[in-house]
Amino acid sequence: MKIVSWNINSVRFRIAIVEQFLKEAAPDILCLQETKVVDDDFPFETFRALGYEHIVLHGQRMHHGVAILSKVPIVADDRFDWQANSEARHVGVRLENGVRLENVYIPAGGDVPDRDANPKFGQKLDFLERMTRWSETLSGPTILVGDFNIAPLEADVWSHKQLLDVVSHTPVEVEALARLQAAGNWVDLGRRFHPAPARLFTWWSYRAKDWATSDRGRRLDHMWATGAAANAAIAHHVFEPCRSWLKPSDHIPILTEFAF
Repeated sequence: MKIVSWNINSVRFRIAIVEQFLKEAAPDILCLQETKVVDDDFPFETFRALGYEHIVLHGQRMHHGVAILSKVPIVADDRFDWQANSEARHVGVRLENGVRLENVYIPAGGDVPDRDANPKFGQKLDFLERMTRWSETLSGPTILVGDFNIAPLEADVWSHKQLLDVVSHTPVEVEALARLQAAGNWVDLGRRFHPAPARLFTWWSYRAKDWATSDRGRRLDHMWATGAAANAAIAHHVFEPCRSWLKPSDHIPILTEFAF
């Protein structure tokens, strides 16, 4: 089974490259973040035409939004409010084999890494704390995917020294993510198959005129797993060429293959 995670930054605006990617990579399940569309306006027809009959949404107009599109049956779903303000940032399902699949869009956290000066940064840390408490309650094999908006390792950013005070790579965020990982005994599948310092960037800012030449990437997108799900992982891939496609997202898709 191939599972993909991709912050698409507006699924309707970028539906052409989504369709292109699905035809080329042919994943069984696609998890999208930042879909930016209410559920009724989601482009169902494109996905169903490609065989993704099982569609679970948590949408929001113009902001946030997550979706799971699957060729295989889904037998349950949930939506957690880890932001505590009803923003559409999570959707989860259970597959027929019993594995939970949770798709999350963690807040970016604004520009200033200070809870008092920047409430958005505090919201991000609180979001991670709620996820940590949830992780402590997990009992079965689970896969957690999404845009975590944190690049935890030195090798996960283009310059560790220059980004230490930049939101997404600050010590307080890295420590919060480490607590989340420890709470659920999560395995970071990207780094299992591509140990640091291997290149594994998934995001490049739109601000660069030529993203490939400047190459100031960060690994903000992750795929973690617990228990039998982690043991079933057999490969992990990132798709850098997608960053150069027409009307690209600033994120690229990541894919993990599982032997189930």
